[in-house]
Amino acid sequence: MGPITLCVLLPVTVLAVVVAIAAEGNAVDDEYTWPQWKVPLVKTRRTVPLSSPNFSAHPQPELSGTCGIECQRRLPASSLGDLEQFLSYETVYENGTRTYTSVSVQGLNEVTAWPGNISSSSRHKREVYGTDTRFSISDKQFSTKYPFSTSVKISTGCSGVLVSPKHVLTAAHCVHDGKDYLDGVQKLRVGILKEKSRRGKGGKGRGGRGKGKRRKGDKDEEEVEEKEDNGGKGDRKGKGKGRKSRSRRSAESGKPSFRWTGVKKTQVPKGWFKGVSDGLAADYDYAVLELKKAPKVKHMDLGVIPSVKKLPAGRIHFSGFDDDRPGNLVYRFCSVSEESNDLLYQYCDAKPGSSGSGIYIRLKEPGKKKWTRKIIGVFSGHQWVDVNGNGMQQDYNVAVRITPLKYAQICYWVHGDSSECQVA
Repeated sequence: MGPITLCVLLPVTVLAVVVAIAAEGNAVDDEYTWPQWKVPLVKTRRTVPLSSPNFSAHPQPELSGTCGIECQRRLPASSLGDLEQFLSYETVYENGTRTYTSVSVQGLNEVTAWPGNISSSSRHKREVYGTDTRFSISDKQFSTKYPFSTSVKISTGCSGVLVSPKHVLTAAHCVHDGKDYLDGVQKLRVGILKEKSRRGKGGKGRGGRGKGKRRKGDKDEEEVEEKEDNGGKGDRKGKGKGRKSRSRRSAESGKPSFRWTGVKKTQVPKGWFKGVSDGLAADYDYAVLELKKAPKVKHMDLGVIPSVKKLPAGRIHFSGFDDDRPGNLVYRFCSVSEESNDLLYQYCDAKPGSSGSGIYIRLKEPGKKKWTRKIIGVFSGHQWVDVNGNGMQQDYNVAVRITPLKYAQICYWVHGDSSECQVA
């Protein structure tokens, strides 16, 4: 074979370099892209009626005795039968009746392998210490716009996030203490952020409705806000200069208020109940509330991510209604210090009231340039964690992550059809 000429070698070399650069670019790009997961199917086996709850439990500002990441490493793996029992659930309806639904799980072995535990030696105490890294989103221009508008307030004192036009994801302990439903769940309500209007006699003043015909109960909040910010019509226009400063003060000092909506039904996994998933209750600290009426506010979809710490930025975000800042939506972002298959420990400053907030990240849709925020977990809150299973307690910020199996269950609760939930 004769010598290969330089004119042949150069194109081949250039092609190899281009392919290598493209491959490296695709690898980096994949880190910023939502992974696609085939999820198992959760299907109803049987639904039976139960007696009405007592609604006698009281909210607990801090949970204790949680078997944390280190403790759970000592526990045996759950069997399929165990998982089906943990994912079976109770439903409480607005009239106080209750049912129990047993489920079957299909296709669990077909799910892409879920990563093992990822350890880190760093620990940070919860609450606010040192510099407070939280941001109060009190301006109506931001708090009533996506993604902050997806955050809702639960009447039991927690937060939640809209995951469909009429479904709210929150923490299970916000409605149930593991033994009984909280007092108040029988009349549970969800507060949706809206612009606070200053309404004097006759509906005048900044944010007023004039003759009261501009905004109805089911009016889209963002459409209303846009109209009011454009000045509206009628009485507010041309009523003298004296109104201007008062209007400005009202707009600047007025904090977002809530439009309260009743809850049609509440669904809680049996894995959260005492004595059902010993040592694993924290993994199932989530619940879904179906609203009586859709608030016509953009919701946030669920997402599944194998490792938060391996993301380029490694940060999570969430917003809630912390008790120490009443009337304000509080936003924060931070890094995850440790994660397991079902739990996240993170650094975020938080106070009671933010429990139940949806934890989200932002990645690109596969094959597209569009960036999308999705919920990857539920903020459970400040918990006293049993570290090694020997009763020694440490306090951490704990969040429940969305796994393929939990995605399948929550999606089934939202859509009522498991065929809608085969890919996350």
